[in-house]
Amino acid sequence: MNVLDKVLTLRPTSVVARLGPASRLPVLNPRELSRALEGQPTALPCLPVPVRTMLPGLLAAGRGQDAVLGLVCPHPLAERGAAERFVAAVQQVAEADGHARPLFLQAGPVRVPGAAPASLGPLQEGLFRLVEAGFSLVSLDVTRLPAPAAVEAVLRLSETLIERELALEVSLPAGAEGEELDGARLLLEGIARRGATVRFLRVPEAALGEEAQDVQFLRGLVELAGQHGADVAVGEAARRSVRVLPTYVAAGVKKVECSAPFERLALVSYPETVRAQVEDKARKAGVAAGQVLGLLGAQLAPLSAADEGRLEALTFAEASEIIEALGASATGWKSMLFLAEGRGD
Repeated sequence: MNVLDKVLTLRPTSVVARLGPASRLPVLNPRELSRALEGQPTALPCLPVPVRTMLPGLLAAGRGQDAVLGLVCPHPLAERGAAERFVAAVQQVAEADGHARPLFLQAGPVRVPGAAPASLGPLQEGLFRLVEAGFSLVSLDVTRLPAPAAVEAVLRLSETLIERELALEVSLPAGAEGEELDGARLLLEGIARRGATVRFLRVPEAALGEEAQDVQFLRGLVELAGQHGADVAVGEAARRSVRVLPTYVAAGVKKVECSAPFERLALVSYPETVRAQVEDKARKAGVAAGQVLGLLGAQLAPLSAADEGRLEALTFAEASEIIEALGASATGWKSMLFLAEGRGD
């Protein structure tokens, strides 16, 4: 068996079932990738796909930088079939381009509105669909729930993930300003007492300060997560500049999700009339315009060939810069060698 063959045996069963037995695309569990890169000054880059046109540029950047790469479906439960279409698009583009570097696919963050059975029932069904769709990481947003309720909700919703040994990411729970570490401790301890595990504890970049990043808080969070076998992920990063990203790596963050730059690129690629429509919907919904663009998806008129080519090129450049800033260049083949050696013959 060569290196790729050995790595392919580590793919989650649900991933193999979705991609098909003939697929040689290394979509892995980020738990394996974190293990392969343990002790190295790098964070896993996790990049969104607001529109399908950006996929070739994102994947080309991963190959050009020889990097492990995570791709995010930001709204996997927005409509039935959205998750399956996302994974199918990734597979189609990646296999057409001969992509052979490790990928992981993230669903969400999926917002958890409450801990009552009426709220969790539909979400449980939705998360089961995400697992079946081929995602190797599911992110749960429990920022609206206090820690005790968040624990109960996460335990109920993560049953399928735990059974399949897939990776789980959980946001910080609701809490008063200045008490974030206490809330995180209650969340992690409560989940651990019930025998479940969290791979990533997610903190949004906005919680780290607007001007100067609160590195001390971030390091405290990294230490706390490590005590429970988890790593810290920063979400919604690079809202203003990618120059802050090395700071997160130096603090011990192991996964960084950069949404804003790609949402901006996608938005400005559309004609002014479309942008105005998207921005109006965003104002009414109280969310970022980039998020609305991701939700509308195929409802929008396709871009011209010239605009598609421009967006792909800009996406490639942005993704390459982020991968470099996170120290993720040259992690692709290195992680595959590590995992192949651990797998043996």
